[in-house]
Amino acid sequence: MRVKCVICDNIENIDNGSPVAKKLRNRLNSTFMCEDCSERIKENTLKRHKNENFQLYQSKEDTDQYLS
Repeated sequence: MRVKCVICDNIENIDNGSPVAKKLRNRLNSTFMCEDCSERIKENTLKRHKNENFQLYQSKEDTDQYLS
């Protein structure tokens, strides 16, 4: 199966029976990202997490006293 990276437009061949190929066929909204782009994004994300100004905003869960 020929796939195209959404970031760098690099065309790669992947095995038709691989889990990635099955996911791309069954879920039309899924996109493919090559290993180089995936690794680059991972490294940049880890650098950003190590920065002292990084704040991860998590949603506040309100607990209802009557449901507990």
